[in-house]
Order: sequence, then C-alpha cells, then structure tokens
Amino acid sequence: MPPIPELVAHKIARELDIDVHDIGVCLACLSFVSFAIDAGDAREIKLWTNRMTPDLWAEGLEQPAKLALKRAGQYEALADLERNGGHSHVARAIVVRLAAQLAERAKGDPLKMGFQPWR
Repeated sequence: MPPIPELVAHKIARELDIDVHDIGVCLACLSFVSFAIDAGDAREIKLWTNRMTPDLWAEGLEQPAKLALKRAGQYEALADLERNGGHSHVARAIVVRLAAQLAERAKGDPLKMGFQPWR
C-alpha cells in the first residue's frame, strides 16, 4: 500500500476532531511550526514540521492522532501511520493542523505557546 500523498494527508488532518490543548504535546516544541505559520513562510513551515514531528510523535502525539483517525474512520491513514509513524505525511499534516490552532489562539504570545517567563 503506497503512502498517503501530502495533499490528501492535509485534507484528512483538517477533518479530524483533534485539539492542540486536549492532547498534551509540548506547546513550546510545536511553536516552532506555529511561528513559521505566522510568518507565512512555506519553506520554514516544511522545515520545522519535518524537524519537530518525529519528536512530538514520540513524546505523546501518536496515541491521540491514532484515536482521532479511528473516530473519523480514516483506516487507510491509520495504516500509513502504523507503517511510517512520525515520518508520515499524515503525522506531519496533523502537526501543521495543531500548530495552526496554536498560532491562532496564542496570537504571538509566548506564554500561550508554552514558554515560561524568567524568574
């Protein structure tokens, strides 16, 4: 079975019932992608998505992503995640979706992106 194409993966991710504040991923890690989204720089979005997705995947994104795909009946995308994990187009598309949610809600406020103030 071939991997899910990138454009299809983004369509699937947009339709998932998944929320950045419900899944417990590192917001500071996700903010690298969010800042690139805020800047509108497609190259940086791709760069940071590719860098951060495997780490986010390993640190807790895997389970909520798989559950969201199961609830949505996206079994082909789920199989793609089983094969390719945090390196799949589906995982990356989910990270972009979550980063966009974070960017929209934080509106550039570092505290809302998971950063802590200096004491």
